[in-house]
Amino acid sequence: MDRQALGAQAEGIARRHLTAHGLELVCENYRCRVGELDLVMRERGTLVIVEVRMRRASRFGGARASIHGGKKRRIVRAAQHLLMTHRALARLPVRFDVVTLDRCADAGEGVETRVEWSRAAFEAPP
Repeated sequence: MDRQALGAQAEGIARRHLTAHGLELVCENYRCRVGELDLVMRERGTLVIVEVRMRRASRFGGARASIHGGKKRRIVRAAQHLLMTHRALARLPVRFDVVTLDRCADAGEGVETRVEWSRAAFEAPP
């Protein structure tokens, strides 16, 4: 499976996980010249920007370790663009969440995907 298909699969797993926990999808794969937002969701009165990360192996620290400062800055800039172009969303408080999917060996049937949802994983700089 190529990277793009694997990414789409990971985002689908994350979207289903979040909607099962009561979040509502606003849009997915929002792209602009400054970056991309994987999932934009709403939880009650809060706009939730979700970064989805998947790693096939944890030898480099797992999916969570792959979100560095530069990646966070691009996510924040893309979120700012979204809010400037969709004024109704700009009225909502914003939270940045991360959903990580780590594939880990399972003694039984091969490979299992572990989903971890981190609420308010990082904040936009002031």
